[in-house]
Amino acid sequence: MCKALKISRSEYYYHKNHRTNVYKENNRKLDVDILRIYKESKKRYGAPKIQKILESEGKHVSVKRVGKRMRFLKIKSCIVKKYKPASSNNKISSEGKENLLNQEFQATELREKMVSDITYIYVKSYGWTYLATVEDLCSRAIIGYSYGKTIDAELVIKAIKNAQKRGKFKKQAIFHSDLGSQYTSNKVERYLKEQGLRHSYSKKGYPYDNACMESFNAILKKEEVNLKDYETFKEAKISIFKFIEGWYNRSRIHSGYRNIFRNNRKTTKRARAKRIHIR
Repeated sequence: MCKALKISRSEYYYHKNHRTNVYKENNRKLDVDILRIYKESKKRYGAPKIQKILESEGKHVSVKRVGKRMRFLKIKSCIVKKYKPASSNNKISSEGKENLLNQEFQATELREKMVSDITYIYVKSYGWTYLATVEDLCSRAIIGYSYGKTIDAELVIKAIKNAQKRGKFKKQAIFHSDLGSQYTSNKVERYLKEQGLRHSYSKKGYPYDNACMESFNAILKKEEVNLKDYETFKEAKISIFKFIEGWYNRSRIHSGYRNIFRNNRKTTKRARAKRIHIR
């Protein structure tokens, strides 16, 4: 029979005895876990983050193997859409605008250092809408944001006010932003002084000075905005709320946040406790 079927006798007896291939069986179980985590993240996570979650569950597997299984399952993380940045013709003076943060994106206390920026979101029934956000560099959470149809100083002030509702700012805390006209307006400058905040500015055309905020905007576009077509302003507003409050602040793995305190276990526990407390 083996000769007729052109298979070896050993292979015949292997299957006859119902022996299971341990590696294949482990891959089957791994595939189930990978799909579960992938779906729980709303198809946002790639191999590195899935591997971290598996490791936290006591399942030791390499990133390379997770990536290989994801290719086998034909799944992948969100892909960032490439775009060409548009240059501005407005002449922005940086005279007297000091960079107090100086790319030191580490903080030991909540509301000691904050960064902010505005990003654009397209809605079919209206056009361009605008989201101003404030990020705490200690917890790496979005502690305040404002979403509106106009891009002006009021949008920024409202985001700062919403951040204040989470707790009082530290005395002489740093508030960092770019040189956008909304942030350099007299209205915003006056409001920051009233709150006892020191305004720090990025250098003109140098996004690395506000890297944490740029990173959040990229994540928002990659994992939420670019995956959907918002029909109405209300629909977009609800989706942004769910992403920030339900996903980014509460569940998403933050690689930058982990790296800050990786050398100090006590500090890590304290910082994580603070991160949970602000929710």
